[in-house]
Amino acid sequence: MTTTYVFPGQGSHRVGMGEAAFGRYPHLVRQADSVLGYSVADLCLSGPAERLGDTRYTQPALYVAGSLAYLERVRETGIVPSLLAGHSLGEYVALFAAGAFDFLTGLELVAERARLMAEAGDGGMCAVIGLDAGRVTELLADVAPEGVTVANLNAPRQVVLSGPRGLHDTLRGPLVDGGARSVVSLPVSGAFHSPHMRPAAERFGAFLRSYRFNDLKIPVLSNVTARPHEDASLGELLTRQLVEPVRWTECVGYALDQPGGDVVEVGPGRVLTGLLRQLRESRAEAAA
Repeated sequence: MTTTYVFPGQGSHRVGMGEAAFGRYPHLVRQADSVLGYSVADLCLSGPAERLGDTRYTQPALYVAGSLAYLERVRETGIVPSLLAGHSLGEYVALFAAGAFDFLTGLELVAERARLMAEAGDGGMCAVIGLDAGRVTELLADVAPEGVTVANLNAPRQVVLSGPRGLHDTLRGPLVDGGARSVVSLPVSGAFHSPHMRPAAERFGAFLRSYRFNDLKIPVLSNVTARPHEDASLGELLTRQLVEPVRWTECVGYALDQPGGDVVEVGPGRVLTGLLRQLRESRAEAAA
């Protein structure tokens, strides 16, 4: 049986996350504080929400909370997964779990990634619920302003778009008229996973080249390829992840196709569990 642990990304953060794990790993929390220059436990547990929602703080906080949740999960269950995946920022938690880098190195990478993405300039993202990627792309050809691209392929009928600030207001009407159940603005400050991030990706790629990664002890699915990472191309794909869509539906599909196909979300929230349920339902409908 293949057990896959999946880790959430930005959007799953909330004040209070990580409460059960922070007290069990005080040495790692102290080390994280020394890297970040502030108390990550205080931020996660007490907020304020506005600061926790700032990309510069959200991503390191999620990395710490997700990594500690993974350690706690293994400690409690004794189960070491046979496959790992993470949604956007969650991919760094998966790579920590797989041994690509130690806890502090991963935090350094995430903190720099967050800084560069936050500095990339204004932009926005919105989730289109109820339409598949083909239909969304078809509608965008007629109504989208310049610079709008598909950023996340989250579920068979959930697609996230990136583009200029205000794209939700511009696109909501035409997409709903075209069959979308809803169009939801996401609480982010940039057009992530799109060409808008190219300057940040170039700088991040140069930053990654100063690190040497360990060989993976557990396979990790790449957001970019939806297939297991190869050790030699890890840095390249993490750089491309900033400018290319997160192919989450394919990642989860790959995990479900493994013998046994057990997929478990680890970390704050249950966003990925909901997406997994949608994919299972879509597969059941297709097989009926």
